[in-house]
Amino acid sequence: MDSILILFLFLLLAKTGFEIILNRLNARHVMANQGPIPDTFQGIMDQEEYDKAGQYTLAKLKFGQWETLFDSLVLAVILATGWLAWLYHTLTARLGEGVWGQSLVLFVIGIVLSLPGIPFEYYNQFSLEERFGFNKSSKGLWISDKLKEMLVSAVLFIPLLAGLLALVRWLPATWWFFGFLVFFGFSLLMMVLYPMWIVPLFNKLEPLQAGELKTRLMDLADRTGFKAQTIQVIDGSKRSAHSNAYFTGFGKFRRIVLFDTLIDQLESEELEAVLAHEIGHYRMGHVPKMLGLSAISGLLGFWVLFLLASSDWFLPAFGFNADTGIAAAFLLFGLVSGVLTFWVSPLMSKWSRKHEYEADAFARDALDRASPLVGALRRLSKKNLSNLTPHPLYSAWYYSHPTLIEREKAMTQL
Repeated sequence: MDSILILFLFLLLAKTGFEIILNRLNARHVMANQGPIPDTFQGIMDQEEYDKAGQYTLAKLKFGQWETLFDSLVLAVILATGWLAWLYHTLTARLGEGVWGQSLVLFVIGIVLSLPGIPFEYYNQFSLEERFGFNKSSKGLWISDKLKEMLVSAVLFIPLLAGLLALVRWLPATWWFFGFLVFFGFSLLMMVLYPMWIVPLFNKLEPLQAGELKTRLMDLADRTGFKAQTIQVIDGSKRSAHSNAYFTGFGKFRRIVLFDTLIDQLESEELEAVLAHEIGHYRMGHVPKMLGLSAISGLLGFWVLFLLASSDWFLPAFGFNADTGIAAAFLLFGLVSGVLTFWVSPLMSKWSRKHEYEADAFARDALDRASPLVGALRRLSKKNLSNLTPHPLYSAWYYSHPTLIEREKAMTQL
């Protein structure tokens, strides 16, 4: 059993080490490109903004490196010392081995495991983001958000976990398949319910006011085949100066959502281009493609979990009793699977970037020119202090979107 734990710790060390290498490569690449603005980026930022963007990137990389080291150390300690197994068995003795008791055990452990990361979240919000002018949240709002997140998680996930655990008892040989169906169905349901019930708990959503902008955007939606009943504006500015736009849901439940910060930062034509890009994701079938991939990976994950839970070595390798219930396997799988899935993340990033190129091309064709989206991307890069010079390996590994220059080059090609 010790060999399994040693193997996991080795994989965790390899993952952590490679993450640090990627961070340092990116930091060195950014520092090497500091100084006078390269000709490629003339007109995107002035010298002061370019310098500040580099400082912001370096600060995030340094912070991210310490956070990665801390998270890996915590995970190694709680598994190697048997502390997680002790906590699980202690809570089980108090809350019981029934499906509801076990779902509560998992929920409580999840809360406990999230506590060490809270100081990092606080520092990121009120020190790093504050220093560069992005934080708009108050400490009271931040605490309120944390409490709401915990309550929402309890309402949603305790019943879901209880249902999955009940399936294990009812269908011991095939629970992994039907458990996947329940989990995937829950995910689809949340695509509809999340913007309707969850988002309003944290943010105010209001219809875009009538006027030239709304008319322009609704006309774009009509002529591109994206029938939308309304366009909503979310008050993202209450927490951050960063901006975004997205659509959510499907069928008659789909919604277009714009951050108020985005409306403040862009011209009408640029907002139209951003919306055309989001519609492009819909028209190019990116959502069902991502759902299909999610279904395949989810089914594979449940099958692997079934195999591990059925083995006589998985749980004892991490300090659990051999006859521990399936809930412990759920917990362990969620914690240790990341050491393997990390290595396939570049493939997911590459696929995501392909979708972004396609959505950009759709927006360019919908507006008959590339300049509105190019202008929007340039302005957003400036406002968000984006890193214009990431290391190629770092961006290939992590970036879900191509770099600004890559997107401009692709859109302007005939």
